[in-house]
Amino acid sequence: MSTTINKRITLMLFLFLAGTVQLSAQQAVIDNYIREAFANNDGIKQQQVQLEKAMYKLSEARSLFLPGVSLLGTYTRANGGRTIDLPIGDLLNPVYSTLNQLTASNNFPQIKNASILLNPDNFYDAKFRTTLPLINAEIYYNKQIRKELITQQQAAVNVYKRELVRNIKSAYYMYYQAGKAVEIYRNSLTLVNENIRINQSLVNNGVRNTTALTRSQSEKQKIEALITQAENNSKNAQAYFNFLLNKKLDEQIIIDTTALQADAADLAAATVTAGEREELTQLKTGIAAYALGAKMEKAYIIPKLNTFLDLGSQGFDWQLNNKSQYYMAGINLQWDLFASGRNTYKRKQAESEVKYAQLQLDNTEKALQLALEQATNNYATAVSNNRSAGTQLALAEKYYNDQVKVYKEGQLLYIELLDALNQLTNARIQLSITRANVLTTLADLERTRATYPINTNN
Repeated sequence: MSTTINKRITLMLFLFLAGTVQLSAQQAVIDNYIREAFANNDGIKQQQVQLEKAMYKLSEARSLFLPGVSLLGTYTRANGGRTIDLPIGDLLNPVYSTLNQLTASNNFPQIKNASILLNPDNFYDAKFRTTLPLINAEIYYNKQIRKELITQQQAAVNVYKRELVRNIKSAYYMYYQAGKAVEIYRNSLTLVNENIRINQSLVNNGVRNTTALTRSQSEKQKIEALITQAENNSKNAQAYFNFLLNKKLDEQIIIDTTALQADAADLAAATVTAGEREELTQLKTGIAAYALGAKMEKAYIIPKLNTFLDLGSQGFDWQLNNKSQYYMAGINLQWDLFASGRNTYKRKQAESEVKYAQLQLDNTEKALQLALEQATNNYATAVSNNRSAGTQLALAEKYYNDQVKVYKEGQLLYIELLDALNQLTNARIQLSITRANVLTTLADLERTRATYPINTNN
């Protein structure tokens, strides 16, 4: 008894693993399309550019901790203005006159009083200034905020990718359903043509009048119009799908009929445990960024301390020598002690942003829970409708085949046969619609549960 049970368990495990491998292979076609979209879609590229921009901003914030070197230079021409008068002549000329008398010479000439212009004329000052922040809380918090914004932008990229995955799958299934409609109507046209042949034969043999023949020919015109409409729908779906992939609108689409005909229960079982929605990650990182902003506003009380070193040259008439060269080093201190409450108001604004973002997060969590509940219910309804449509199709096929036999025996009006054909066609169309709806609602469920592995398909 136990041996039989073990064999059954082994067989079930084998079938489950085989089904999993088959389902994985079936999804390969649409996964390849999704990878193409991740690489080529213009919207993805725009989001990636925004992410790169955020990363560059982080690098910029980090660079503020490193030394900065600047070349500074000034040159001035001046005339007039305040002066400093030096009575050098009044002080030295009497002495020089006495010395000339004592030495009986003119070795000591007379000197004029000096008047020095305070504004430097024909003066230059060129230097390299190196600065380095020692204490600056604003720079530190700015770097932390930039880190959070990168996480937020990465989440935004993933949100766009998940929406793109859902749109691609929905467009793929729409194109599949439109193609099935064309196929169904063409099959119906084949049946109508067969009815026309039978009615023509009956008219030729004098068994029936031309009423049934005329009605079948009218039905043929109607189905041909439906085929044209279905073909246009297929072309529109094809164009939209290729638009999402940034390809030519008339590019051929590969339809994996095996994957599209897989059992709905198997498809649902392939959906793994739900992950966290990137929308929540966006809001949480936003809250973290706002909180850091509030801390930055509180940190105004911390003094800012910077150091600098100047290496340069200055002098008149563009002289460059050992005397004109110089260096200067120092420390700058800035401590904002009073600002009439501006810093307090900024801090309160930042704290209000945190509260508002938290309320957004709470509301979004509830909205996502509602969306998940609705998506789950919609999928269950779609599966039920699909099963019902399958049953209706089987009954419609049996009913039509029975009616054809009765009609060939001359025991049925053509209008009744036509009604059976319309029921069969509608049942086939309905089955294709419900089948596509199952796949579409499953894509919606996958989106709301955030289960598609976007990080391994980019």
